[in-house]
Amino acid sequence: MLDLGVIAFAQPALLFALLALPALWLLLRLTPPAPKRQLFPALRLLLGLQPREETPARTPWWILLLRLAIAGCLILAAAQPLLNPTARLGGSGPLVLLIDNGWSAAPLWQEKQTAWGALLDQAERQKRPVIVAATAPARDGAQPAFSDLLSAEQARERLSTLTPQPWPPARGALVTAARNLSLEGSAQVVWLSDGVAQPADRELAATLQRLGALTVLTDPPGNLAKLLEPPERGGSELAVLLRRAEGGLPERSFVDAYAEDGRLLGRAEALFEAEALEATAAFNLPIELRNEAARLSIAGNESAGGVALLDERWRRRPVGLYAADSLEAQRPLIGELFFLDRALAPFTELRYGGIAELLARDLSVLVLADVGRLTPEEQTQIEEWMAGGGLLLRFAGPRLAAAVPPPGSQETPLLLPVDLRQGDRSLGGSLSWDQASGLSPFAPSSPFSGLAIPEDVLVERQVLAEPSIDLANRTWARLKDGTPLVTASPVGEGWNVLFHTSANRDWGTLPISGLFVDMLRRLVDLSEGVSGNAEGVEALPPAQLLDGFGRLTSPWPEAADLPLTEVAPLLPGPQTPPGIYGDRQERRAFNLGPLIEELAPLGEMPGGVTVSGYQGDRERDLTAWLLAAALLLASVDLLLALWLRGLLRGLRPATAALALACLLPFSAQAQNLPPDDPELFALQATSETRLAYVLTGVPSVDRVTHAGIMGLSEILALRTSIEAAEPFGVTPGRDELAFFPLLYWPVTPEQNPLDSLAQQAVSEYLRNGGTIVFDLREEQATRGLSNLASPAEAALRRITSGLDMPPLAPVGPDHVLTKAFYLLQDFPGRFTDGPLWVETVGEDQNDGVASVIVTANDWASAWAIDEAGRPLFPLVGGKTQREMSFRVGVNLVMYAMTGNYKADQVHIPFILERLGQ
Repeated sequence: MLDLGVIAFAQPALLFALLALPALWLLLRLTPPAPKRQLFPALRLLLGLQPREETPARTPWWILLLRLAIAGCLILAAAQPLLNPTARLGGSGPLVLLIDNGWSAAPLWQEKQTAWGALLDQAERQKRPVIVAATAPARDGAQPAFSDLLSAEQARERLSTLTPQPWPPARGALVTAARNLSLEGSAQVVWLSDGVAQPADRELAATLQRLGALTVLTDPPGNLAKLLEPPERGGSELAVLLRRAEGGLPERSFVDAYAEDGRLLGRAEALFEAEALEATAAFNLPIELRNEAARLSIAGNESAGGVALLDERWRRRPVGLYAADSLEAQRPLIGELFFLDRALAPFTELRYGGIAELLARDLSVLVLADVGRLTPEEQTQIEEWMAGGGLLLRFAGPRLAAAVPPPGSQETPLLLPVDLRQGDRSLGGSLSWDQASGLSPFAPSSPFSGLAIPEDVLVERQVLAEPSIDLANRTWARLKDGTPLVTASPVGEGWNVLFHTSANRDWGTLPISGLFVDMLRRLVDLSEGVSGNAEGVEALPPAQLLDGFGRLTSPWPEAADLPLTEVAPLLPGPQTPPGIYGDRQERRAFNLGPLIEELAPLGEMPGGVTVSGYQGDRERDLTAWLLAAALLLASVDLLLALWLRGLLRGLRPATAALALACLLPFSAQAQNLPPDDPELFALQATSETRLAYVLTGVPSVDRVTHAGIMGLSEILALRTSIEAAEPFGVTPGRDELAFFPLLYWPVTPEQNPLDSLAQQAVSEYLRNGGTIVFDLREEQATRGLSNLASPAEAALRRITSGLDMPPLAPVGPDHVLTKAFYLLQDFPGRFTDGPLWVETVGEDQNDGVASVIVTANDWASAWAIDEAGRPLFPLVGGKTQREMSFRVGVNLVMYAMTGNYKADQVHIPFILERLGQ
C-alpha cells in the first residue's frame, strides 16, 4: 500500500501504467479523426470550388486531453485509491481486536461494525493475521476468551454474528487470557470500547500493552448508553429515572411508553441539567392508559439498560370508596373513609360516589366501609362485577353488626364471604373479661404471608363468624385467640373480602398502623390476579427476554428460571437475562437498570495508550467515483466524435444536452430514505401522512417503486382529503414501521428470507393493524398461491416463511376494496391478468381491514411518474388502464386508512328514502 497522507493506493503497482500515457498521447495524436461525410453536387462544384492546400490529419489537442483523462481515471481506479486511509497497522505481529459487546455497546454498535470492518480491510491488505475477543459472556455461559489466529476473511465471518448481550461485559476475565497469549512479533491491539468504565479497565489496558501498541476507540459521554430505572411501584405518578455516565452540557432525552401489544401510549421528556448525572421523566397519562404500560424505553438510545419492563406490580388500580354516610365517613381522624383514603392514595386511583356510579366505570376494588344492607339491584350489580374479576372489600362497624339477620330468618342474606353472628364482640373495656388482642402470624396460603406484625396492633372489637366446615379455608388473618379477622371467598373471577373490624380507630389500632397499608396493598394486587409469590413457587420460567438492543425475544435454551428471592440482588447474566418471567398466574419483570450501581465513563488509560473516537475521518474507497468519472468522460467523448463528423450539426444545444443525459446511467427520482436518527425519523414520519415501501436492494426496482408511490400520493392529494408527503423507503428491522398505515412491498426473485429482527418487526406491524401489499410484479404470476409457479412466488414464500401469514382468498365482488372510494370490478396495474388476494377478516377484527394483500399486477409501475408528472412506463390499455390503476391505488389507501365504513349497508334504505324526498 502506498500512503501519501490524505490519499493512499491499495494496489500501487498498477500506477506504473501511468507511464504509458505519453505513448498513448503520441498514438492518439498520429491517428486521424474519422472522415466526415460531405454532399458533393456537381453544380456546386462548378459554381465555386476553392481547393484547400491542407486537410486535418491529427486529432485536436483537447480531445487528446479528454481521452488521456479517461485512461488516467481507469488506471487510478484499478490502483484502488483510498481517501483518509486508516493508519498502517503497527508492529510485525497480528492485529488483536478487543470488542465490547455488553448492554452498553448497543447504541454505538453500528460504529463498531464500521470500525472493525476498516481494520480488517487494512489487515487483509497487509496480509496480517487477526485475533478477536468479545468482552461479554456468551449466552451459553462461556467466559470471554481470545480466538486463534484467523485470516481477515475468517475474522469478518466470525464477527458478522457478534451482537450486544443484555448484561454487562466481563473485561476482568480477559486479563489472565491476555497474559497467556503467545504471539510472534509485536501486535497491533485495538480496543473497540463502549465508553463505560469497569474496575478491571486499567489492568486490562496495561496487559494488552505488553502485546503491542494499544489504541482505544471510544466516544464522547453524550453518545454513551444511558440507564433507565423503572418507576416507583405504587407511586402517584408514572415517573422514571434516567442516568448518564458523565455530566457536562445540558441534554434532553425522551422516554416512550408502550403497551403490551406494541402501541405507543405516550412520550415523556427528561432534561439533564449541566453536570447532572440523573434526570426524571414523568408521564401524564390517564389511569386506563397508565395501567396498559408494559414497556418504557429511552428513544434513540436502544439497549437493554435503556428499557424498563413493567408487570402487575406497577399497575395503579382504580379503587372505589363508599360509605353509608359519606359526609360523616370522611371526617378527619374519626370517619370510616379517612384512614382508607390515606392508606390507599399513594398507590391507587381513588374514586368516590354511589355504588352504581362507581361500577359504571372500570374498577378493580370496591370498598364498603360499615355498610349494612344493600338493595337487591346493588347486590346484583356487585355480584356480576365480582364474577368478572373485581374485589369487594368490606369493613365491619355498628351498621353492619346491626344488619346481621337472626338465625333462621327469611331475610335476604348480606353479601358477605361468611355468615356472621348477631351483634359484635368487645375485647376490651370495663364490662369485658377479654383484653384487646393482637394478630397471629399469617398462614403461608394467605395473601398477607410474610408481612411483619407490629406488637402495638390491637383489635378491641370485631364481628364474629358463624362456625362452618370451610371457615378455616376462608380465613386469611386471625387474632391470637384464633377468631377470624379477615375472611374471603371467591366469586367467579373475583373475591369477596371482609375485615371483621372497622376501618377507623373505633374498634382497634389496625387502621393507624403500617401493617394496614401493607395489607391493603396486597389486596389491591390481588384484584388483578397478583398475590405476591404463588404458593409453593420458588422460581419462574422465562417468558420473554431482552436482547442487547432492548427488544423482547423468545427465551433461548440456556436461560434458567428466575429465583423468587429477596435475600441478595440477582445480577443479570447469561442464565438470568433481563426480561419477563413467569406464566399467566405470576409474571415478574426483571430489569437491568436498578442493578447497575455505578455508571461512569472510561477512566484514564496507562501512558502510551492512544485514545481516539469512532467519529474520526472515515476511510473511503474512490474506485467507484473514478469509474463513474471515466464513464461520464467517455460519454462526452462520444458526443464530440459525433459532432466532429457532422452528425450533430443540425441539433440545438439543448437537444445535445438531452442526448448526453440519455447516455448517462438511468436515474429516476431519488429515493427518499429515512434519516438514521430514530428521533428525527419518528418526527418526520408522524408530522405528515406518508406512505412507505420496502427497499429491495435492487436500485432500479426501488427507484420505480418510489416514483410509483409518489405518483399515487399526488393523485390522493388531488382527489381526496389525504395530503400525503413524499414516501419513505424503509427496511424492516432497522426502521420503525408503526408510523405508516400502508406498506408496499415489491417482490423480486433476488430477495432472501428475513432475519430475526425483520421478522419480529413485520410480525408486530401486522399484529398492530398495519397493512402490507405484496406485489409480485409479473404477468400471470398469482394463479392460486398453492404451487410455486414463478420466481417471484418462490421469493414471496422465502420472505414470509418466518411470519404468521393469515389465509388468503380472492377478492369478491362485494369486498370493501371494490367500493372504498371508486366502484371497481378489477384491479389493473401495469398488468391486468393477476387476481387480487386478501386476508379474510371479520368486521370486528382490525375494523375489517386485511393485514396482507397480494397482487401481481405491478401497480407501482402503472403509478410511476417523473418529476414533470409524465408516466414512466407505457400501458397496453393506454390512458384508460392508467386511470383505473390510479383508482385502484386510491381505493387501496382509503381502505387501509378508513376501514370497513363502506361495508355498512344498514343505513342505505334510509339514505335512498331521503334522496327520494
